[in-house]
Amino acid sequence: MSEGSIQGMPIDGDSQPKSPVKTKAKKNRISSGFFRFVVTRFLLIIPTVFILVTVVFFVMRATGDPISAALGGRLAPEELQRRIHAAGYDRPLIVQYLSYLSDLLHGNLGTTLTDNQPVSSILTQYGAATLELSILSLIVALVIGIPLGRLAARYRDRAQDAAVRVFAILCYATPVFFLGLVLKLIFSVWLGILPSSGRSSLSSTIQFDRLVSPTGLYIIDAFQLGNMQVLGDVLLHAILPALSLGLLTAGVFIRLVRTNVISTYTSGYVDAARSRGVSERRLLSKHAWKPALIPIITVMGMQIALMLAGAVLTETTFEWKGLGFMLAQYLKARDFVAVQGIVILIAIIVSVVNFIVDIVSAMIDPRVRY
Repeated sequence: MSEGSIQGMPIDGDSQPKSPVKTKAKKNRISSGFFRFVVTRFLLIIPTVFILVTVVFFVMRATGDPISAALGGRLAPEELQRRIHAAGYDRPLIVQYLSYLSDLLHGNLGTTLTDNQPVSSILTQYGAATLELSILSLIVALVIGIPLGRLAARYRDRAQDAAVRVFAILCYATPVFFLGLVLKLIFSVWLGILPSSGRSSLSSTIQFDRLVSPTGLYIIDAFQLGNMQVLGDVLLHAILPALSLGLLTAGVFIRLVRTNVISTYTSGYVDAARSRGVSERRLLSKHAWKPALIPIITVMGMQIALMLAGAVLTETTFEWKGLGFMLAQYLKARDFVAVQGIVILIAIIVSVVNFIVDIVSAMIDPRVRY
């Protein structure tokens, strides 16, 4: 055997043991890259929230100080000026802004002007109601939007597809408050089978008041009570609000699922699977469906923001006492301190949800590069 061949053998032999090392190094690079990606996305939340806080602060001051806006005309001029001075609203605007940022860093969101409550307690008290409504509405949107979107994609350009698309347009185009009023008229007034307002009946509310550590999420609190009658009452009250808000997002999901499933359904690898004799049902459920999930998850973050905005009108329509309902009440009272706190919390929630969606999308989408 020649020297060249002898020298070549170890080279070929070395290539096998080195491949796991290379694979491990590649995994380490991916892990470190993913970690940098997560950290970068998380740090972007800070300037986003900062910009939103700044915009909200100066917009709220565009009409003057909050005390004059809320109480002007109801107090004597001397008393009004005394309160303005006591609250520090007669200082230069930049000084008020820096003071507000300092208070935010210490967790102080201020005190409402109309009912003299800490804004943080308002957020704690009513935030659970909005969270519960948003979760139920998202479930409605997913349960209705995803199956109908798949159905429309499977029967593309047929009668079923046309009917589903019309339904999606109606869901998306109908104002949420108008849809809520129509549902109340049908199911509460005409049929009398569902409650028209509130989160629960008076008897259930009395039961919740007896809890030592209520969560504010009535469904969970009903399980804490161990009372299925209370749980049924809570779910009956939640049907119409969740349906009104959920159908708005369901219309988006239907069109998104349909478009993306059709796109993947006509791709090359699906045609290859079809040529191997794979059934159409399996092509839809296995080969075309999973890749279509990626843009759906990406858009879901934006839909959460849309849902929170729609919660204001939904909660007002059904007197669902959450953050949206309270935001409408404080806007009517021109209590800009309370409005400012609620809007900032919603902005933080939207930023965090989009951060989570970005991470999930990066984990499931092979096209994302770290």
